[in-house]
Amino acid sequence: MILILCAGPLSGCAADYLNHYDTVTLAAGDTQKYNSLLQTVDPFNPNAKNTHIEGDGTRGALVARNYKFPPPPPPPPAITVNVGTPTTN
Repeated sequence: MILILCAGPLSGCAADYLNHYDTVTLAAGDTQKYNSLLQTVDPFNPNAKNTHIEGDGTRGALVARNYKFPPPPPPPPAITVNVGTPTTN
């Protein structure tokens, strides 16, 4: 009985192995995409070599400080409850 209770949670690990696929891997069938990427002259984005970061250190330090020590939230708005005068019949 204990063996059956212990085997229950472990059976979820074999769920992928129990699926029947027609391919060796889940990524099989992407040969057209693979071949087009293989024949690309320069697959990298030319902007990836740009090391100039737009912005300055002062603004970055302010953002980091506000992340570490967030400013207090604004006070809640004043709520006015309409308390009218009692009406007489």
